[in-house]
Amino acid sequence: MSTHSLVYLVFGIVLTIALSFDLGLLSKKNKTISIKQALLQTFLWVGLALAFFVFLWAEGGLLAEESSGKVTNSSQLPLEFLSAYLMEWSLSIDNIFVFILIFNSFKVKEKHYSRVLLVGILMAIVFRVIFITVGVALVAKFAWLLYIFGAFLVYTGYTMFTANEDEQFDPHDSKIYHFLKRFLPLVNHDGDGKYVIRENGRPAYTTLFVVVILLAAIDLVFALDSIPAVMGISKDPMIIYTSNIFAVLGLRSLFFLLRGAVTKFDYLQQGIAIVLVFIGVKMLGEHYVNEWMSKPTQVFISLGVILVCISGSIFYSIFMNKKGTPADVQDETVN
Repeated sequence: MSTHSLVYLVFGIVLTIALSFDLGLLSKKNKTISIKQALLQTFLWVGLALAFFVFLWAEGGLLAEESSGKVTNSSQLPLEFLSAYLMEWSLSIDNIFVFILIFNSFKVKEKHYSRVLLVGILMAIVFRVIFITVGVALVAKFAWLLYIFGAFLVYTGYTMFTANEDEQFDPHDSKIYHFLKRFLPLVNHDGDGKYVIRENGRPAYTTLFVVVILLAAIDLVFALDSIPAVMGISKDPMIIYTSNIFAVLGLRSLFFLLRGAVTKFDYLQQGIAIVLVFIGVKMLGEHYVNEWMSKPTQVFISLGVILVCISGSIFYSIFMNKKGTPADVQDETVN
């Protein structure tokens, strides 16, 4: 068995055990998730990702040998994984903000949050695996696609940085919802936790079914940014698959942990935008960058930029919110 095959096997085993633990002990039906449980689940998924990073580091030498010269340093793939995971994890916070809008728009009861999120995220993983497989195959055959991805990331980062905060996504106005409404018989209730019910002898689809489809579809839209960004960090399919899946599976616990605080990170979007522009520019100039900078050095720089931009934007958001509190309170008092 090759080392790459061993890594996939370990990843599959860890994922199966973690999902069983998550479903069996931490996700009972019709039960709300407390902040303590969400924190435990978040530690579980982040801890597993970091443990996988350590495992990759331990197997780094053998992985480098199997890469036929594509990997020049035993620490390259582990650091690529860590960079890609952090990139995906930070983008997940943007996903969560949209998820909150969807749940509020369709008035989903809190007791259904956990199961609906789980089904939606598992569907999102299937779509992402398909998307990544197609993307990797296309890039392997048409290398010039990376330049298109790079230009797309630069454009996305620019539009994200300059986006109008007053523009808010409305799930009921989305093309996906209108498509479902046109072709499926929908009802305006949750069917007491069911996704499909029978009305007048015919199947009808509840709001929970609509929410699940929207969650999976919206995540796929976000993947149009995140997967090209990860390809800008690593070309290894193993790194792309594992970093994406670890980050997406952590979405549910992150949702419960941050749903009350996610709007406090006002400048996170700008931090993510800078990272996307950086990776896009790096992809566009990859030929010249490779001539005067080694791949491990590029990975270190990418990891540093991601850490500085994401952590910096979060801390700056917290600082600005605290700084603005007295003024807000004063205004309310005056009014």
